[in-house]
Amino acid sequence: MQRIGFGGSCHWCTEAIFQQLRGVSLVEQGWISSTHPNATTPSEAVIVHFDDTLITLDILTEIHLFTHNATSNHNLREKYRSAVYTFTDAQYQETNGILQEKQKLFEKPLVTKVYPFEAFKLNDEQYLDYYKSNPQKPFCQMRVEPKLKVLLERFGEFIDAI
Repeated sequence: MQRIGFGGSCHWCTEAIFQQLRGVSLVEQGWISSTHPNATTPSEAVIVHFDDTLITLDILTEIHLFTHNATSNHNLREKYRSAVYTFTDAQYQETNGILQEKQKLFEKPLVTKVYPFEAFKLNDEQYLDYYKSNPQKPFCQMRVEPKLKVLLERFGEFIDAI
């Protein structure tokens, strides 16, 4: 199993997206920080545990970029840092290359950065599996559902179940 961290929008949304994918065995939802000076403050994010023989880092990164505002440098970026958190030097290098390649898919520049993983704090248990436990709540209907629709339309071949 491999691990990668993703941040960019609410961790409830991000958790719901990656939980749907074939090859993903666990999605941990909480706050991630890095050793990088621009990312030491914890930011909402998830750690995705995946089998790279079933789903690649390239595909996971592309899904991440298309399911949050990866080209928007809005005023909540410290709380919702657009980031990929890597666990090894090789993964850091690979992810930087992936972002350079994926830039071709977007008209505007990506604001997503690659950072080395430093620390993770799991969210309170009452908020874990938030979408699965609360699909009818207004937040889930207004924020999570549109992202799942993008996932289904653009990446349906990688979905295990919605």
